[in-house]
Amino acid sequence: MSRHEMRFAGRWRAPLPAGTMYAKLADIEHYPGWWPAFRSVRQTGEQECEVVIRSMLPYELTVRLRPLVQDPVERVLEAALEGDITGIVRWRVGDVGERGCVAFFTEHVSVTKAALRRWMPLARPFFHLNHAVSMRSGRRGVVVGVEPLGADGGVDARGVTGQ
Repeated sequence: MSRHEMRFAGRWRAPLPAGTMYAKLADIEHYPGWWPAFRSVRQTGEQECEVVIRSMLPYELTVRLRPLVQDPVERVLEAALEGDITGIVRWRVGDVGERGCVAFFTEHVSVTKAALRRWMPLARPFFHLNHAVSMRSGRRGVVVGVEPLGADGGVDARGVTGQ
């Protein structure tokens, strides 16, 4: 892995049916309404869009997303990223019965934004922290406005478990 590459992985557990979680993750156009790090989404083609992302650090990433896999049966989403970062992002949503679902996330990117590339050797831990904060806010937001499964689904007061 080069010094400009980063890998991320995680999971979101939510008291939602797996199909509902898949649908929310597939609907990128509405991310800014529930995921604070997504500042804007603009359609640039039939399937492509440009997103502007900013978490806690004072920089924005502008990225074009191009779907590679959209499989509602297997509940898998994968997209190519091009712009300030390039690479691949993938979601796989699994059903955990009465407890809801779990969405697994992987991302392998290379930083291409010149200002961030200069700081990579020193700032890598801060970039990982920034990504974690972004993902945490998305995990909280994904359940907002969606009818959860039963009240005893093993969730905390925010409506989520784990990451």
